[in-house]
This record gives sequence, C-alpha cells and structure tokens, in this order.
Amino acid sequence: MKTLDTLLLLALAAGLSFNVHAGGNAAAGKAIASEKCQACHGADGNSTDPQYPRLAGQHANYLVKALSDYNSGARSNPIMSGFAQGLTEQDRKDVAAWFSSQSGLHTPVEPRTVSK
Repeated sequence: MKTLDTLLLLALAAGLSFNVHAGGNAAAGKAIASEKCQACHGADGNSTDPQYPRLAGQHANYLVKALSDYNSGARSNPIMSGFAQGLTEQDRKDVAAWFSSQSGLHTPVEPRTVSK
C-alpha cells in the first residue's frame, strides 16, 4: 500500500511539473505584464477601461494563441501587433501563465426560467 501511495504522489508531482513547464512561468509573466500590458489591461488583467479586454482568468492556451496571432498578423490590431512582435514564444507562454492564474471578474447570470 505504501508503494502505491508513493507512486501516486510521484505521478501527481510529475504531472504538476509538466503543466508548469508547458504553461509558462507566471512570475516571469508578471514582470513582462507589468512592463508591457498593465497600462491597458491592468496589473492583474482586470482592466477598468471597457475598451481593453479583461485577461485575468482566461485560458492560457487562448492567450498564447491570441498573442501568436497578433505576432503573425492573423489577428489585426496595430497596438497589440506591436506589443506581440516584441515577445518571444516563451514570453507569450509566461504572460499567459500570469494572466490565467489571476482571478477574473465574474458576471452573474440570471437563472433561466421556463415559461408556461
């Protein structure tokens, strides 16, 4: 039984370390975001200006894809394209890890009711 517990613990630790590596380094992403992203998107990704999207709590893979698309020109926005072109692939992963680790603002939804 002790061997099984040890194996489960090792498998869990290996999975967690893989996800951290695959998702980027949130601490490094915070440093990049504070320099390049904070003015529009807010320090934690919860922009108070409605013209800029809130990034906090977004899926990391979505953020990486969006930044990659701005970099390649697949998505067009003169401001974002300029910022994205200054980021390496690892920078994009790190920034995505930072914003995805932040709590996003939740918009409550009214429960649906069935009409008779």
